[in-house]
Amino acid sequence: MVFAASGFSTGYDIVKSLHILAAIIGFGAVFFNALYGLKAKEKRGSEAAFLAHTVFEISKLAEWFIYAVFILGFAALGMSDDRWEFSQTWVWLSVLLYIVGIALSHAIVLPNAKAMNALMDELAAGPPPGAAGAGAAGGPPPQALELEERGKRQATVAMVLDVILVVIVFLMVMKPGV
Repeated sequence: MVFAASGFSTGYDIVKSLHILAAIIGFGAVFFNALYGLKAKEKRGSEAAFLAHTVFEISKLAEWFIYAVFILGFAALGMSDDRWEFSQTWVWLSVLLYIVGIALSHAIVLPNAKAMNALMDELAAGPPPGAAGAGAAGGPPPQALELEERGKRQATVAMVLDVILVVIVFLMVMKPGV
């Protein structure tokens, strides 16, 4: 058995497997959110709003798996019979990057996504009765302009989060400094 040859306990192997599974589910669910945003941009009205709300709901569910990655990672670290320690560069740097990613998500991505969903709902509802439905001088509605700006911000932060994830995976696999 491969796990038995590793020198770790079955409990460790189970926790490590759950850690990896939580990472696949959690990060996998949100990795392509920027692409979903581009697809929503191609749609109009209620169709775009529906897609954006669906992605947001799935992301909120994925959030729990992403939190589990952190908890299960520390559990595996504690069960590793001191083979892996927090003082090892790959561990503490992964933790630091994870915290930066969570901070970016909570400070920028989630509030921005909520605001974008509200703007899409306003656009889907259409202009108020008697309104021309357009912005100043017949241009796009102000919600569309704000949505465009927020979309750019969201895409930029999503790219940063994707790079952080790739670096963490590299650290976990390669374990530099060990």
